[in-house]
Amino acid sequence: MPVTTNKVNDFVVRFANVNGTGSASANFLFTKAIFRMGIPVTPKNIFPSNIQGLPTWYEVRVSEKGYLGRREGIDLVVAVNPQSFASDVASVRPGGYFLYDSSKNLHSEFIRPDVNYLAIPLMEMCNAAYTDPRQRQLFKNIVYVGALSVLLNIEMKEIEGLLGEQFKGKEKLIAPNIKALEMGADYVRKNFKYPLDIRVERRDLLGDRIMIDGNSACGLGAVYAGATVAAWYPITPSTSVVEAFGNYADEYRTDKITGKRNVAIVQAEDELAAIGMVIGANWNGARSFTATSGPGVSLMNEFLGLAYFAEVPAVLIDVQRTGPSTGMPTRTQQSDIMEAAYASHGDTKHVLLFPSTPKECFEMTADSFDLAEELQTPVILMTDLDLGMNDHVSAPFEWDEQRTYKRGKVLDAEALEKIGRFGRYLDVDGDGIPYRTYPGTHPSKGSYFTRGTSRDEYATYTEDAGAYHRNVDRLLKKWETAKTMVPGPQLYQKENKSDKAILFFGTSTYAAEEAMDLLKEQKIVVDAIRIKSFPFNKAVEEFVRGHKQVFVIEQNRDAQLRSLMLIEMGIDPNSLIPVLNYDGMPITADNILQQISKHLSRTSELTKAL
Repeated sequence: MPVTTNKVNDFVVRFANVNGTGSASANFLFTKAIFRMGIPVTPKNIFPSNIQGLPTWYEVRVSEKGYLGRREGIDLVVAVNPQSFASDVASVRPGGYFLYDSSKNLHSEFIRPDVNYLAIPLMEMCNAAYTDPRQRQLFKNIVYVGALSVLLNIEMKEIEGLLGEQFKGKEKLIAPNIKALEMGADYVRKNFKYPLDIRVERRDLLGDRIMIDGNSACGLGAVYAGATVAAWYPITPSTSVVEAFGNYADEYRTDKITGKRNVAIVQAEDELAAIGMVIGANWNGARSFTATSGPGVSLMNEFLGLAYFAEVPAVLIDVQRTGPSTGMPTRTQQSDIMEAAYASHGDTKHVLLFPSTPKECFEMTADSFDLAEELQTPVILMTDLDLGMNDHVSAPFEWDEQRTYKRGKVLDAEALEKIGRFGRYLDVDGDGIPYRTYPGTHPSKGSYFTRGTSRDEYATYTEDAGAYHRNVDRLLKKWETAKTMVPGPQLYQKENKSDKAILFFGTSTYAAEEAMDLLKEQKIVVDAIRIKSFPFNKAVEEFVRGHKQVFVIEQNRDAQLRSLMLIEMGIDPNSLIPVLNYDGMPITADNILQQISKHLSRTSELTKAL
């Protein structure tokens, strides 16, 4: 047997399945059981963009230290898809395990001398136990979960409890599933030494944490934010945002008398129509939003420019995926940064928020509605497929019941009576933000014509150069005001300890925080900052200017956040070193460490040469 390393609560399991065979629920059962044992765990669902038939993978990382980013190198592969055997065997670390369906012999080309093979006749066992073809396929997945429960020391009571919850109201399905579990468990007990050197042990490391995906968190955040209108067009990976919004609205926004939910959800004919409806609803005083991905943002550009120039609030949730064009629809990236920041033609800038966790998805979605109305402009929440569609361990959500919605500078009828002439685009307070009214507020005052063409301070159409100049300069002043209102960055130290730093945002946070520990092990001291929003405020600029080298970690090819920093802050390009990943998979701490170490080594060699 190959040499193995004893790893308790520190390993990665990869499930290699066929899309559309019911494996997803079984794999999540595995993850949730470990979570219920109080152990930090993070799953990554890697699936194709077709409906069924192609290979799909599900990676589960177990980490006693609480590292929740993806890790390179697989300790155990559960291989039930012959199509991907070659890559699956290659992914196993030396000394790792390859569990496969031995109903058919394993070809010699898939044998590695440094890998331990676990042969279990999954299909053969199911064919003997079940007569229905669909049951045979579905229960094969449960059989390997049962086998893993013994191999990895997962408590069977947790799995059985989860099955009870899953099939509540359908109790007749519980017994067949438990039978399949026991089939796998019994086979391992009779044929293998167990548990393996990689295994779990119960801990109490999670406290009151929950497990939820970012899209669901965004949908719930919109409900709590008081959103009443959602207009959308389905697109991977954002579709479940509005689906979650509808489900939560059924629970929390249903009229007790009529039984109808107090929100309107419209599936538009395309993304252009969706954002148009959102702008119209917000103009009328409703809180409205849409959710999309990169291709949808491309289509929405012209309307986003209208909302910016006409100063109409709008909330857009961009769940980024791999582009350009159709790209890889079911892979993750942070590649819409430049597109979203300057969406539309002309001089346009949009507020962006960068959540890193489901809790922040919930909170920032709610905050985005306040910001959009206070600033009278579109606010775009920048998540990605990894955060949106994967389940994450998260702190529980909190909501202050005393919180009131910030509607911004809205004049009511009484206020209109007290002022003279209403100027929709007058800068009364010197912050660049004018006052607005809702349609029908007053029978004779406060009305104005909303247009995307040039106008003066009173919304009267004009092509006068001076009026246009004053208007766009005021919008720039409002941009400066936005810097004081958006979420500030997270600093990882009270004061700078090094002339080197790392800067990151969104889901790169998981790997970046782990990379900080790896760098420390190599005696490389770096300061760290996590960006939460655009525009960049004073704290971001001071941090960057306070370091000779800032490694900017992002998941795109063209270093888009770095480009944004160069444009907006005028930073010396030589001080910003890109650390990039753009293969569609979440970036890893090892990847970050390698890129930074390589750069520092090259810099050191250059210095010696000089």
